[in-house]
Amino acid sequence: METVFVLHHVAREDTPDEDVKLIGVYSTRVLAEAAVARMCSLPGFRDYPSGFEIDEYRLDRDHWGDGFISVDKASDAGDG
Repeated sequence: METVFVLHHVAREDTPDEDVKLIGVYSTRVLAEAAVARMCSLPGFRDYPSGFEIDEYRLDRDHWGDGFISVDKASDAGDG
């Protein structure tokens, strides 16, 4: 296995109430899509049917190559 398929659900994207859930990690896209089919009629998920996202990740690789700054640190940097 060289890759996995990660299924997330995002409700109220790009709002202060954004809600991200990791649904599962699957060995094939077909299995991830089957999970979407199972979940899409459940409470909450059915209210945001377009919120499902499947991303393919290669194993044994870094997927975030940069550091980060927090929102607090970013706002502090502009105060000086």
